[in-house]
Amino acid sequence: MKKPIAFFVHHQGRGHAHRTIAVAAEFARDRPVSVLTAGPHLFDGFSRDIELVTLPNMIGAAVPTPRLYAEPTPPVMHCVPLGLSEMRRTMRAILDHLDAREVGLFVVDVSAEIALLARIASVPAVQIRMHGDRGDIGHIGAYEACVGMLAPFDERLEQDDYPAHLRQKTFYSGGLCTSVDRVPERAEARARLGLNPDREIVVAVTGGGGSGTPYAPLTVAARAAPDALWLTLGPTHREGHETDFSNLRELGWVPSVTDYLAAADIVVASAGDNTVHEVARVGGRLVVMPEWRYFGEQTRKAEALVRLGAAVQAPHWPGDLQGWRDLLARARGLDSGILRGLYAPDAAARAAGWLEGLTDELWLDAPAQDAPAPLRVVATN
Repeated sequence: MKKPIAFFVHHQGRGHAHRTIAVAAEFARDRPVSVLTAGPHLFDGFSRDIELVTLPNMIGAAVPTPRLYAEPTPPVMHCVPLGLSEMRRTMRAILDHLDAREVGLFVVDVSAEIALLARIASVPAVQIRMHGDRGDIGHIGAYEACVGMLAPFDERLEQDDYPAHLRQKTFYSGGLCTSVDRVPERAEARARLGLNPDREIVVAVTGGGGSGTPYAPLTVAARAAPDALWLTLGPTHREGHETDFSNLRELGWVPSVTDYLAAADIVVASAGDNTVHEVARVGGRLVVMPEWRYFGEQTRKAEALVRLGAAVQAPHWPGDLQGWRDLLARARGLDSGILRGLYAPDAAARAAGWLEGLTDELWLDAPAQDAPAPLRVVATN
């Protein structure tokens, strides 16, 4: 039997789960697959046969005493409060599963601490790579503890400061987008959505991992470009003093984001992995406005996109008419082919093939379960 592959999937937002679904769907059908997550609902409707292990939700768990709360976090870790039963149960559930299923490879998306836990438990792990300022001892330690890293983006988007020895053990799948619906031509998309075939259309899109697109700057944008139709997809957040305009419409969650992206002349979006690659898949012109994330994740990805000429960016949301006009003018001048080239239709299949190949390579010629181990590990102090 093939060695099982297990995934730890962070449940913040939808991107981690959707990425896992896309990759796991490409595995051989006789490969045992399991997913450990505190958000099992994110896998509702996934048709592939997987084992789903529900973990406790540690987010917001209260530290039981002031003295425990006062203990500092060591630099080698990022989020390890003391005294949480939820954390003990999470780690116990992970270790019990890895042991009981004799997991051959543990894919961590994402947590530096859990990648380190896998190495301590003698389980080969792969960490999903994300952009950001991750040169701290915690991240570097987790990367070095892993047998490899999977970067779900084009190698051209790699950061210049990512260490060479870690780049050598990173597999770049190409731009991985979890949307699989057909991309229509612009005229077809507009006809399907009942939109004017000739009017300039700007779509502002936000994924599920943040608080939403700030609405106030978009009201200024609508005034700055009154002949354009501005549409927002996903959540927005208001400050309470906005003035609505007829050429700015909030659509919320829509059935097909792809249709709206294909209909757009310009897309304003965050720098989330899947969001960027959704725009790349349709070959859109992108104004990237990174949301705040730990370790500057989206800021560093936006920098890479701008460096390649795949997007334009403002240092902050424009608050004046001319600021928006200048930003839109730069966006209209983009070569959309550069961004499109960062999307790889076969990225999920390539990632799956690499993970399965790595698992088989790691366990090649392993002795049968009931055979004596050829080596003995002796603990030393």
